[in-house]
Amino acid sequence: MEVESFEDEEVAKLLNDSFISIKVDREERPDVDKVYMSFVQALYGGGGWPLSVFLSPDLKPLMGGTYFPPNDNYGRPGFKTLLKKVKDAWDSKKDTLVKSGTYAIEELSKALSANAGAEKLSDEISRTAVSICAKQFSRSYDSEFGGFGSAPKFPRPVEIQLMLYHSKKLKESGKTSEADENQSMILFSLQGMANGGMHDHIGGGFHRYSVDECWHVPHFEKMLYDQGQLANIYLDGFIITKDVMYSYVARDILDYLRRDMIAPEGGIFSAEDADSFEFEGAKGKKEGAFYIWTSDEIDEVLGENADLFKEHYYVKKSGNCDLSSRSDPHNEFAGRNVLIERNELSAMASKFSISTEKYQEILGECRRKLFDVRLKRPKPHLDDKIIVSWNGLVISSFARASKILTAEPESTKYYFPVVNSQPEDYLEVAEKAALFIRGSLYDEQSRRLQHSYRQGPSKAPAFLDDYAFLISGLLDLYENGGGVTWLKWAIELQETQDELYLDREGGAYFNTQGQDPSVLLRVKEDHDGAEPSGNSVSAINLVRLASIVAGDKAESYLSTAQRLLAVFELRLRELAVAVPLMCCGADMISVPSRKQVVLVGSKSSAELNNMLAAAHSVYDPNKTVIHIDPSSADEMEFWEEHNNNVAEMAKKNRNSEKVVALVCQHFTCSPPVFDSSALTRLLSK
Repeated sequence: MEVESFEDEEVAKLLNDSFISIKVDREERPDVDKVYMSFVQALYGGGGWPLSVFLSPDLKPLMGGTYFPPNDNYGRPGFKTLLKKVKDAWDSKKDTLVKSGTYAIEELSKALSANAGAEKLSDEISRTAVSICAKQFSRSYDSEFGGFGSAPKFPRPVEIQLMLYHSKKLKESGKTSEADENQSMILFSLQGMANGGMHDHIGGGFHRYSVDECWHVPHFEKMLYDQGQLANIYLDGFIITKDVMYSYVARDILDYLRRDMIAPEGGIFSAEDADSFEFEGAKGKKEGAFYIWTSDEIDEVLGENADLFKEHYYVKKSGNCDLSSRSDPHNEFAGRNVLIERNELSAMASKFSISTEKYQEILGECRRKLFDVRLKRPKPHLDDKIIVSWNGLVISSFARASKILTAEPESTKYYFPVVNSQPEDYLEVAEKAALFIRGSLYDEQSRRLQHSYRQGPSKAPAFLDDYAFLISGLLDLYENGGGVTWLKWAIELQETQDELYLDREGGAYFNTQGQDPSVLLRVKEDHDGAEPSGNSVSAINLVRLASIVAGDKAESYLSTAQRLLAVFELRLRELAVAVPLMCCGADMISVPSRKQVVLVGSKSSAELNNMLAAAHSVYDPNKTVIHIDPSSADEMEFWEEHNNNVAEMAKKNRNSEKVVALVCQHFTCSPPVFDSSALTRLLSK
């Protein structure tokens, strides 16, 4: 539409003569987008972007839609026809249009702000939501290529989180074969995504989604929220399997972010566009131009290793976008190749009569050479907004990587675009991003966040997702070795979130503060899509916080979470696949007692790091890791105020020369253990 309509002079004249045109960045103002997207979805049964909505002067929606061709075509009215018809309708029946728009907003307001029918979710739904959701996903599983559903295929990380959580529950209840079957779906899907063209093999990271069913040809945009969530699920894959393929992909994503997406001050940029110029001076941009290759280009750059590389990545003279009829229906990529791995490394190494290690070295060298050549091409536009919510997702993955990756064997080798980083380097990235947000997007006096930053903070206040995702990231930052200051800030932010967004009468959180009269709807969002919903993340945050603090505060967190989940009981019961992360939250709150791992020892001790790594070496979403240095007055004061049990554990073990680990559940703790391998064994029981 940008090229076809908004750069067309005839369309511009129609717009300028009869309308006031407002372009909204939906990432900067998701609240505005939500109002009008909800209207279009309710009216027409579907939505999407680009979104075109016609409003009255008081901002009530009159009509709208997604894509319109410039002229009548594809069975759709053209945008020019539409502009004329809307103007005629406004001139001839303005009152009717305004009344219908007002009525639509009133009805949407009722539908999108449900209240809890009880103080807590029913026990039945708490216990069964995860298994119901997993069964529904299993029915749509693609056994040929992995993933759920058909093309276009989106890497929806919340699906994988739900399925891994379900596998863990099945194992705990003794249903091992069912758990293995469930887990194999996920691991096969993760492998398919990593091998496919949706994964940028040359530069690292993942593109937005695959247009075909085989994860091959992507929509080439790269979004920060995908990178953070995908890194986390590949880290989970590594914890569960101990297969370095998964840790390698997690590193690949995080190293891409470190190289290309981090501002000097530490904030992390939002996105890279799909389109770019094929060469300097080209008239128009093309989708994927930066990322695709001809066979001749690869021959020229790689020389003697070109044949090996081309066979490995299915590169053909005629172009390789032929694996599905959906891959390239308009023949846009004729003669071009989107790199995809279709063969096992060991089989390919045997074919070329070299060791697997040597084969990987050659591929890494080839990728580096192509990366250097690619850097000379015109780059896709970088969206250098720094959005708090998305930074929260990535703070989580960098923090978790800092401990989880220490379990890689010492002999592990890394090949470009993965850099041989020390895991602790990733914690530094997480802390720097959190420091940037605190310094540039947080008011210490009012305790309020701003939503985004670009050459200064945006005017938009923060939304629910900003608080919820950042709190989640800060909890991960603390649990993986960050200072207690991050935990204090998480608790502070939760207080502000409750003050600004919590519906104290009806339960759950609104997406906005409700102070801007120009935003006509205050919505309680529940859908876990490409990003999880703020309510789902908040439910889990509250459960986690309740296992860190004690007393009335813990009870308050739990009762808030219970009422939140009760608001969405109907959704959990009837359409669990729409809310997979909320299903996990519903189960977490039903777990009789969350496991707590308490580590007591000096912050400067290398052994504390080893113990933290051991604490995170076993996959268990129903676990909280607490670490305390008894020689730190600041830490002791915090725990004496928030959970005296932890402070007492620290006092009892103050004089130990070693780091002490205790695993507590059901209000009782294991005998203390003093080395990381003993802790790993204890957590694996």
